Amino acid sequence: YERLFGRLSDYNLCVTDAMKKDLWVNFKIKAVTLHDKPASYFKETPLDLQHSLYMKLAKDYEPFRPRYVAGNPSADRSAFTERDGKGGNVLKTRGRPALLISSTSWTGWESLFYILSSPDYERFIKEGAKLPALVCVITGKGPLKDYYNGLIQKLHFKHIQICTPWLEAEDYPLLLGSADLGVCLHKSSSGLDLPMKVVDMFGCCLPVCAIHFECLHELVKHNENGLIFRDSKELAEQLKMLFLDFATLEGKLHRFRENLRASRQLRWDQSWDQIVLPLLGNKE
Repeated sequence: YERLFGRLSDYNLCVTDAMKKDLWVNFKIKAVTLHDKPASYFKETPLDLQHSLYMKLAKDYEPFRPRYVAGNPSADRSAFTERDGKGGNVLKTRGRPALLISSTSWTGWESLFYILSSPDYERFIKEGAKLPALVCVITGKGPLKDYYNGLIQKLHFKHIQICTPWLEAEDYPLLLGSADLGVCLHKSSSGLDLPMKVVDMFGCCLPVCAIHFECLHELVKHNENGLIFRDSKELAEQLKMLFLDFATLEGKLHRFRENLRASRQLRWDQSWDQIVLPLLGNKE
Protein backbone atom coordinates (compact mmCIF):
# COMPACT_ATOMS: atom_id res chain seq x y z
CA TYR A 1 0.00 0.00 0.00
CA GLU A 2 2.78 2.45 0.85
CA ARG A 3 4.62 1.74 -2.40
CA LEU A 4 1.46 2.25 -4.46
CA PHE A 5 0.02 5.30 -2.78
CA GLY A 6 3.44 6.85 -2.19
CA ARG A 7 3.78 7.17 -5.95
CA LEU A 8 0.23 8.47 -6.38
CA SER A 9 0.17 11.02 -3.56
CA ASP A 10 0.84 14.74 -3.98
CA TYR A 11 3.29 14.92 -1.07
CA ASN A 12 5.15 12.46 1.12
CA LEU A 13 6.97 13.15 4.37
CA CYS A 14 9.78 11.04 5.85
CA VAL A 15 11.92 11.42 8.96
CA THR A 16 15.49 11.20 7.58
CA ASP A 17 17.42 12.04 4.44
CA ALA A 18 18.47 8.37 4.34
CA MET A 19 14.80 7.36 4.14
CA LYS A 20 14.18 9.97 1.46
CA LYS A 21 16.97 8.46 -0.64
CA ASP A 22 15.79 4.90 0.00
CA LEU A 23 12.23 5.73 -1.06
CA TRP A 24 13.44 7.21 -4.34
CA VAL A 25 16.06 4.59 -5.19
CA ASN A 26 13.88 1.58 -4.41
CA PHE A 27 10.33 2.77 -5.13
CA LYS A 28 10.65 6.00 -7.14
CA ILE A 29 8.72 7.80 -4.40
CA LYS A 30 9.53 11.49 -3.91
CA ALA A 31 9.48 12.66 -0.30
CA VAL A 32 10.36 15.67 1.80
CA THR A 33 12.43 15.16 4.95
CA LEU A 34 10.75 16.34 8.16
CA HIS A 35 13.13 15.49 10.98
CA ASP A 36 11.53 14.84 14.34
CA LYS A 37 11.87 17.79 16.73
CA PRO A 38 11.27 18.04 20.47
CA ALA A 39 8.09 19.44 21.96
CA SER A 40 8.40 22.81 23.66
CA TYR A 41 8.35 21.33 27.19
CA PHE A 42 11.69 19.56 26.61
CA LYS A 43 14.11 22.21 27.87
CA GLU A 44 16.78 22.76 30.50
CA THR A 45 15.40 22.54 34.04
CA PRO A 46 16.07 25.51 36.37
CA LEU A 47 18.08 24.61 39.47
CA ASP A 48 15.14 25.25 41.81
CA LEU A 49 12.97 22.76 39.89
CA GLN A 50 15.86 20.29 39.74
CA HIS A 51 16.08 20.38 43.53
CA SER A 52 12.34 19.84 43.96
CA LEU A 53 12.46 16.86 41.60
CA TYR A 54 15.47 15.31 43.34
CA MET A 55 13.86 15.71 46.75
CA LYS A 56 10.68 14.10 45.44
CA LEU A 57 12.58 11.13 43.95
CA ALA A 58 14.73 10.79 47.08
CA LYS A 59 11.65 9.68 49.01
CA ASP A 60 11.57 6.45 47.02
CA TYR A 61 14.99 6.02 45.41
CA GLU A 62 18.20 5.82 47.43
CA PRO A 63 20.61 7.17 44.75
CA PHE A 64 18.91 10.58 44.97
CA ARG A 65 19.50 10.84 48.72
CA PRO A 66 22.51 12.77 50.07
CA ARG A 67 25.64 10.79 50.80
CA TYR A 68 25.92 12.60 54.13
CA VAL A 69 24.37 15.59 55.85
CA ALA A 70 26.78 17.42 58.13
CA GLY A 71 25.20 18.48 61.40
CA ASN A 72 21.55 18.38 60.41
CA PRO A 73 20.03 15.07 59.23
CA SER A 74 16.89 16.86 58.06
CA ALA A 75 18.72 19.39 55.89
CA ASP A 76 17.11 20.34 52.58
CA ARG A 77 19.58 18.38 50.51
CA SER A 78 19.69 15.72 47.79
CA ALA A 79 22.60 13.82 46.28
CA PHE A 80 22.93 16.57 43.66
CA THR A 81 21.63 19.80 45.19
CA GLU A 82 21.11 21.60 48.50
CA ARG A 83 19.24 24.68 49.64
CA ASP A 84 21.31 27.31 51.39
CA GLY A 85 19.91 27.78 54.89
CA LYS A 86 20.64 31.52 54.93
CA GLY A 87 19.57 32.85 51.57
CA GLY A 88 17.36 29.94 50.50
CA ASN A 89 19.20 29.61 47.18
CA VAL A 90 19.68 26.19 45.61
CA LEU A 91 23.27 25.15 44.95
CA LYS A 92 24.82 22.11 43.33
CA THR A 93 26.33 19.88 46.00
CA ARG A 94 30.11 19.86 46.13
CA GLY A 95 31.46 16.48 45.06
CA ARG A 96 28.09 15.45 43.65
CA PRO A 97 27.81 12.38 41.42
CA ALA A 98 27.28 12.71 37.69
CA LEU A 99 23.71 12.00 36.56
CA LEU A 100 23.49 9.76 33.48
CA ILE A 101 20.09 8.97 31.99
CA SER A 102 18.78 6.49 29.45
CA SER A 103 15.39 5.00 28.65
CA THR A 104 14.19 1.63 27.45
CA SER A 105 11.07 -0.44 26.86
CA TRP A 106 12.79 -3.34 28.68
CA THR A 107 12.09 -5.74 25.81
CA GLY A 108 15.65 -6.22 24.58
CA TRP A 109 17.77 -4.49 27.14
CA GLU A 110 20.69 -6.96 27.09
CA SER A 111 23.04 -4.54 25.37
CA LEU A 112 22.33 -1.70 27.80
CA PHE A 113 22.74 -3.99 30.81
CA TYR A 114 26.00 -5.28 29.36
CA ILE A 115 27.34 -1.77 28.95
CA LEU A 116 26.26 -0.48 32.36
CA SER A 117 27.59 -3.59 34.09
CA SER A 118 31.02 -3.09 32.53
CA PRO A 119 33.69 -2.72 35.27
CA ASP A 120 35.83 -0.32 33.23
CA TYR A 121 34.59 2.92 34.83
CA GLU A 122 35.21 1.50 38.32
CA ARG A 123 38.67 0.39 37.18
CA PHE A 124 39.52 3.90 35.96
CA ILE A 125 38.75 5.30 39.43
CA LYS A 126 40.71 2.53 41.13
CA GLU A 127 43.69 3.38 38.91
CA GLY A 128 43.59 6.98 40.10
CA ALA A 129 41.44 8.83 37.56
CA LYS A 130 39.67 11.81 39.17
CA LEU A 131 36.15 10.85 38.12
CA PRO A 132 32.83 11.48 39.87
CA ALA A 133 30.59 8.71 41.12
CA LEU A 134 27.84 7.85 38.63
CA VAL A 135 24.10 7.65 39.15
CA CYS A 136 22.65 5.87 36.11
CA VAL A 137 18.90 6.40 35.80
CA ILE A 138 17.05 4.05 33.44
CA THR A 139 13.47 5.12 32.76
CA GLY A 140 10.58 3.38 31.05
CA LYS A 141 8.49 0.29 31.62
CA GLY A 142 8.21 -3.08 29.93
CA PRO A 143 7.80 -6.83 30.41
CA LEU A 144 11.41 -7.59 31.40
CA LYS A 145 11.94 -4.76 33.86
CA ASP A 146 11.63 -6.98 36.95
CA TYR A 147 14.05 -9.50 35.45
CA TYR A 148 16.73 -6.88 34.81
CA ASN A 149 16.13 -5.23 38.17
CA GLY A 150 17.03 -8.59 39.69
CA LEU A 151 20.30 -8.59 37.75
CA ILE A 152 21.03 -5.01 38.77
CA GLN A 153 20.66 -5.89 42.43
CA LYS A 154 23.41 -8.48 42.05
CA LEU A 155 25.91 -5.87 40.84
CA HIS A 156 28.29 -4.62 43.51
CA PHE A 157 29.79 -1.35 42.38
CA LYS A 158 31.45 1.11 44.70
CA HIS A 159 31.16 4.21 42.50
CA ILE A 160 28.13 3.43 40.28
CA GLN A 161 24.48 3.28 41.29
CA ILE A 162 21.78 2.16 38.84
CA CYS A 163 18.23 3.36 39.46
CA THR A 164 15.09 2.40 37.51
CA PRO A 165 12.40 4.82 38.71
CA TRP A 166 8.84 5.03 37.50
CA LEU A 167 8.40 8.68 36.50
CA GLU A 168 5.21 10.66 36.19
CA ALA A 169 4.81 12.03 32.67
CA GLU A 170 5.58 15.61 33.69
CA ASP A 171 8.75 14.53 35.55
CA TYR A 172 10.48 12.89 32.56
CA PRO A 173 11.34 16.13 30.71
CA LEU A 174 12.36 17.70 34.04
CA LEU A 175 14.81 14.85 34.68
CA LEU A 176 16.21 15.05 31.14
CA GLY A 177 16.70 18.78 31.68
CA SER A 178 18.55 18.08 34.94
CA ALA A 179 20.91 15.30 33.79
CA ASP A 180 24.57 15.59 32.85
CA LEU A 181 24.67 13.05 30.01
CA GLY A 182 22.24 10.92 28.04
CA VAL A 183 23.01 7.43 26.73
CA CYS A 184 21.13 5.92 23.81
CA LEU A 185 21.31 2.29 22.66
CA HIS A 186 18.55 2.51 20.07
CA LYS A 187 19.50 0.69 16.89
CA SER A 188 17.19 1.23 13.95
CA SER A 189 16.23 -2.11 12.37
CA SER A 190 15.93 -0.37 9.00
CA GLY A 191 18.80 2.04 9.52
CA LEU A 192 16.47 4.74 8.22
CA ASP A 193 14.93 6.33 11.33
CA LEU A 194 16.29 8.17 14.36
CA PRO A 195 15.77 7.74 18.13
CA MET A 196 13.12 10.07 19.50
CA LYS A 197 14.72 9.84 22.95
CA VAL A 198 17.81 11.65 21.61
CA VAL A 199 15.61 14.30 19.97
CA ASP A 200 14.06 14.98 23.38
CA MET A 201 17.47 14.99 25.10
CA PHE A 202 18.77 17.55 22.63
CA GLY A 203 15.66 19.65 23.30
CA CYS A 204 16.90 19.76 26.91
CA CYS A 205 20.43 20.68 25.72
CA LEU A 206 21.59 17.32 27.10
CA PRO A 207 24.71 15.91 25.39
CA VAL A 208 24.45 12.28 24.32
CA CYS A 209 26.57 9.18 23.84
CA ALA A 210 24.76 7.02 21.29
CA ILE A 211 25.50 3.65 19.75
CA HIS A 212 26.35 3.74 16.06
CA PHE A 213 24.01 2.87 13.23
CA GLU A 214 23.78 3.93 9.61
CA CYS A 215 21.99 7.31 9.59
CA LEU A 216 22.62 8.43 13.17
CA HIS A 217 24.93 11.21 11.94
CA GLU A 218 21.84 13.15 10.80
CA LEU A 219 21.08 13.73 14.49
CA VAL A 220 24.19 13.10 16.60
CA LYS A 221 27.14 15.09 15.31
CA HIS A 222 30.18 13.28 16.68
CA ASN A 223 32.39 15.61 18.73
CA GLU A 224 29.87 18.45 18.32
CA ASN A 225 26.73 17.66 20.33
CA GLY A 226 27.73 14.22 21.59
CA LEU A 227 29.72 11.10 20.85
CA ILE A 228 29.01 7.91 18.90
CA PHE A 229 30.34 4.59 20.21
CA ARG A 230 30.32 1.01 18.95
CA ASP A 231 30.84 -1.11 22.09
CA SER A 232 31.07 -0.96 25.89
CA LYS A 233 34.83 -0.37 25.88
CA GLU A 234 34.47 2.69 23.69
CA LEU A 235 31.60 4.05 25.80
CA ALA A 236 33.64 3.58 28.99
CA GLU A 237 36.52 5.55 27.44
CA GLN A 238 34.11 8.28 26.40
CA LEU A 239 32.65 8.51 29.91
CA LYS A 240 36.16 8.78 31.30
CA MET A 241 37.07 11.56 28.88
CA LEU A 242 33.82 13.51 29.40
CA PHE A 243 33.79 13.32 33.19
CA LEU A 244 37.47 14.07 33.88
CA ASP A 245 36.58 17.80 33.77
CA PHE A 246 33.23 17.30 35.51
CA ALA A 247 33.88 19.74 38.36
CA THR A 248 34.80 22.57 35.97
CA LEU A 249 33.14 24.44 33.13
CA GLU A 250 35.77 23.11 30.76
CA GLY A 251 36.10 20.03 28.61
CA LYS A 252 33.97 18.46 25.93
CA LEU A 253 30.85 17.81 27.99
CA HIS A 254 30.44 21.53 28.68
CA ARG A 255 31.30 22.39 25.06
CA PHE A 256 28.67 19.95 23.74
CA ARG A 257 26.03 21.56 25.94
CA GLU A 258 27.04 25.05 24.81
CA ASN A 259 26.82 23.89 21.17
CA LEU A 260 23.30 22.58 21.78
CA ARG A 261 22.31 25.88 23.39
CA ALA A 262 23.79 27.87 20.52
CA SER A 263 22.09 25.74 17.85
CA ARG A 264 18.65 27.10 18.81
CA GLN A 265 17.06 24.05 17.20
CA LEU A 266 13.51 24.24 15.93
CA ARG A 267 10.63 22.84 17.97
CA TRP A 268 8.06 20.53 16.44
CA ASP A 269 5.46 23.19 15.62
CA GLN A 270 8.11 25.54 14.20
CA SER A 271 9.54 22.77 12.01
CA TRP A 272 6.07 21.91 10.71
CA ASP A 273 5.34 25.55 9.89
CA GLN A 274 8.69 25.97 8.14
CA ILE A 275 8.73 22.75 6.10
CA VAL A 276 5.19 21.47 5.64
CA LEU A 277 3.01 24.58 5.39
CA PRO A 278 4.81 25.90 2.30
CA LEU A 279 4.08 22.57 0.59
CA LEU A 280 0.39 23.13 1.19
CA GLY A 281 0.50 26.65 -0.26
CA ASN A 282 0.11 28.39 3.12
CA LYS A 283 3.09 30.71 3.54
CA GLU A 284 1.62 32.75 6.40
